[in-house]
Amino acid sequence: MDYSYVKIEVYCPPEAALAVRDALNDAGAGHIGKYDHCASAVEVTGWWRPLEGARPYEGHTGAISEARELKLEMRCPASRIAAAVAAIRQAHPYEEPVINIIPLLDTPSALG
Repeated sequence: MDYSYVKIEVYCPPEAALAVRDALNDAGAGHIGKYDHCASAVEVTGWWRPLEGARPYEGHTGAISEARELKLEMRCPASRIAAAVAAIRQAHPYEEPVINIIPLLDTPSALG
């Protein structure tokens, strides 16, 4: 399947959302026409349990944690995926950030 753009979803604590958004923008994501920093965020509840050897941003080894997070979404050119992921990892406070990359069918011809 050919695609020009992806949607990047990344979950982060609210206090880190703007830094992650700005890093993604600087890496080439979030640009639509004559606009940049195009992003959306949805509040979610996250759960996780750090296993032995983990260095959690929040929570304790062996205990299930729960916290408010934001799911940040931005469109990104497929050619900029590697730069975007590197930018997330640089700006994000989590040891293992959840990063979803979803191909977008964004033209009528791609939809058949």
